[in-house]
Amino acid sequence: MSNRLPPAWAKHLKTQSSAKAAPPKAALTKAKTQAGPSRAQADDMLLRQALEFQKADQLPEAEELCLKVLTRTPNHPLAFYILGTLGLGFDNEKALRYFARAVGEEPRNPYYHLSLGEAYLKLSEFTPAIRHFQQALALKPDLVEALCSLGNAYKAFDKGEMALPLFEKALKIDRDHPVARLGLPRALASLGRMDEAAVHLKEAIDRRIALPAAYNALVHTRKFTEEPPELAAILAELRALDHGSEGAAELHSAAGKVFNDLRRYKEAMDQFKKGNQARGQKFDLENYRRWVDAMIETFTPELVASLAAYGNPSEVPVFIVGMPRSGTTLTEQICASHPDVHGAGELSKLRRMANAIGLKDSLDADLGKSVATITPELTKTLAAEHLAYLLERAPRALRIVDKMPHNFELIGLVGILFPNAHIIHCGRDAIDNCISCFVLQFSEAHSYSADLETLGLYYREYDRLMRHWSKVLPGRIFENQYETLVEDQEEQSRRLIDYLGLPWDDACLHFFERDGSVNTFSRWQVRQPIYKSSVKRWKNYESEIQPLIEALGDLADT
Repeated sequence: MSNRLPPAWAKHLKTQSSAKAAPPKAALTKAKTQAGPSRAQADDMLLRQALEFQKADQLPEAEELCLKVLTRTPNHPLAFYILGTLGLGFDNEKALRYFARAVGEEPRNPYYHLSLGEAYLKLSEFTPAIRHFQQALALKPDLVEALCSLGNAYKAFDKGEMALPLFEKALKIDRDHPVARLGLPRALASLGRMDEAAVHLKEAIDRRIALPAAYNALVHTRKFTEEPPELAAILAELRALDHGSEGAAELHSAAGKVFNDLRRYKEAMDQFKKGNQARGQKFDLENYRRWVDAMIETFTPELVASLAAYGNPSEVPVFIVGMPRSGTTLTEQICASHPDVHGAGELSKLRRMANAIGLKDSLDADLGKSVATITPELTKTLAAEHLAYLLERAPRALRIVDKMPHNFELIGLVGILFPNAHIIHCGRDAIDNCISCFVLQFSEAHSYSADLETLGLYYREYDRLMRHWSKVLPGRIFENQYETLVEDQEEQSRRLIDYLGLPWDDACLHFFERDGSVNTFSRWQVRQPIYKSSVKRWKNYESEIQPLIEALGDLADT
């Protein structure tokens, strides 16, 4: 991702620089009034150089120049802005702070609001994200990127219906805009309107817009029983080889999905492996192992019990955790079909809170020291803030579900903040679970899943940490086994609702008829009644996945 600038802003800078190679006027007025043109011009040269560094992915050099400008001209909005773009995707909290300062200095710049909204959206802070996108549009109503971002925010906030007219308006302004072209069918798919989504994706493909992503989204709108013409087209695109690593990964993933539907498993696994190789992600397993050691050492049953005394007694929070692809979306849909339960999707709030107090899984994290900062006062404050954040989504719900699978890493923190929270751990056959992660080619945040051996070893760490949490919170975590759920849906669903302390409601058996958007990879599956074809699915690939089975060791049920 060499150019980290949001496309609208990159365009904005180009138009400004072609006009007499002058700086964005509004961005530099302040500097001019403060110190005459010479300093403003010098600042402008430094910031242009910073942008060049940023395009070349020389981020430390770009940062240094922006900071240099800020020492000469404090509160320079464009310097704040570029610093924000450098943080996006690496340190979103930092990006947020810089964009907020840019907006503070120049509140009438729509691009600053757009980027601040993007940073909030990356952190699942939907309400402020939506507010800043709306402000950007109030300042510049035809800003396609802001229309698309507002659409994406509504979709992520479970309001897919509100996203549709925004993408439609964006396409009227620029019918070939890739984000709008893909945004509309993705919003339709999140609402279960797969056939309409497919029509729009085919149109994107005909117009050759965001081609790899469009093909990948298209093949996920249905299950194929016979070879579709798209397969030959996808393989032809792969031979053309001009799609970059991300595009190649999307096309391999699409081809793998079709081969898999057609039960041509060897060819499917070959495509999935190539897709993961194209992404070239590496995961530091040793570092992760040390972090799990430190979590186990730090979050003892005694520590959690002593701090939980200051937590919030609310029973509203429900955390569904586990490995991705272990049945977390299905479990959430069953629970959220109950009239007293709100499914909030995957929220990053708990992770942000953990990062803020230093529970990061990084080499320099001193977990003991971080946990020592969790005073009774801080416990109360964090719990109250988190509860308010949840209730904002559904003020009258008796239970609100956060189904971020990776919160399995933070169960100790949940136990401290919410001693009465409901924690549902989704488990699944280890080999099936890992294969399902491998074939979906997740984002870089899940780079452990890009290699079969690493994935198996990572799964062992997850399992080790979960065994620790059951000792820390004995009897508190509901073990929800995927295979048990699909074997006897009603019986297991009744147990789930009972664990949540709610009376049974038959709506929970018809979860697949539920309205509202689903924004995870399971959006197609959860629109279907429960099916059993995913159980022991790994046997289809047995000869191709030996490194995974060996890495799982005694956790592999062969």
